[in-house]
Amino acid sequence: MSNPSSSWVAQFNLGDRVEIRPRDVGFRGSWYAGTVVRREAKNTNRYVVEYDQLYADESGEKLLQETLDWVQLRPPPPPPEKKVQFKFEDEVEAFYNDGWWEGAIIAEHSGGKFAVFLRGFDEQIVLEEKDLRLPVQWVKGKWEPRFEQVQREKESNFSKEVMKFTQGMQVEVLTDEDGLKGAWFAATIIEPSGEDKYLIEYKTLRNDDDTEFLREVIRACNIRPCPPEIIVVDGFKVWDAVDAYYNEGWWVGVIAKVLINSNYEVNFIEYDEKTTFNQADLRPHQDWLNGKWVVP
Repeated sequence: MSNPSSSWVAQFNLGDRVEIRPRDVGFRGSWYAGTVVRREAKNTNRYVVEYDQLYADESGEKLLQETLDWVQLRPPPPPPEKKVQFKFEDEVEAFYNDGWWEGAIIAEHSGGKFAVFLRGFDEQIVLEEKDLRLPVQWVKGKWEPRFEQVQREKESNFSKEVMKFTQGMQVEVLTDEDGLKGAWFAATIIEPSGEDKYLIEYKTLRNDDDTEFLREVIRACNIRPCPPEIIVVDGFKVWDAVDAYYNEGWWVGVIAKVLINSNYEVNFIEYDEKTTFNQADLRPHQDWLNGKWVVP
């Protein structure tokens, strides 16, 4: 967005389609579609806007209208001139709860789906490619940077980031195999295997003959360092994001209920199933973003 103190001021007209940055704290970091209803007064730069999907009442019969400064409005971003290839650690805007929210891709799934960490919600969700777009800024009436420039920078940063994996490094690996999708498994880097791929050896999964630990070639975007240990002194609370150790791997979930004797009911995000775990088999969930661990 442009700096409000700059000499340039955006002008909007009755009926203009816009994206709106809601003023409510709970919507920080989001853009919602709407329409300009009118200018608040002739000589002001404030506008009355109406949201497409936010309502003023619980019945959902009356669309919400707000009076906002021009800096909280922008035209809808143009579509990219060519298809965007999203990758691990891309900064994105994700369509969620009827709006576009700031986030970052933390894993790639099969079928053109991506795990996205949403900063405004402090949570991870899985979305299809059609629900993602690259973030852009509307500055002095122009969109910048161009989508192609952003993509080139992201690809360059991605290529540099994958070099952190070296032979013998202890890591965790995300698999898309049926029945294991969404879980992180402990592994060791054996050697590079082509561009942005590595041969790894699992520490808990064995081959079909059960004669040795399983080895696979994994894309770098589905490999991360082992997360640091976080000591939980007072136990977990409802809605805490956790990883649960189950079937030899760590599965992402949320505390659904606190039980007795340090036991918890955990809801698995990927499968929408609930299972009971002792605290010894749980750890606080962490996301590996831009070379750093982030705790939701």
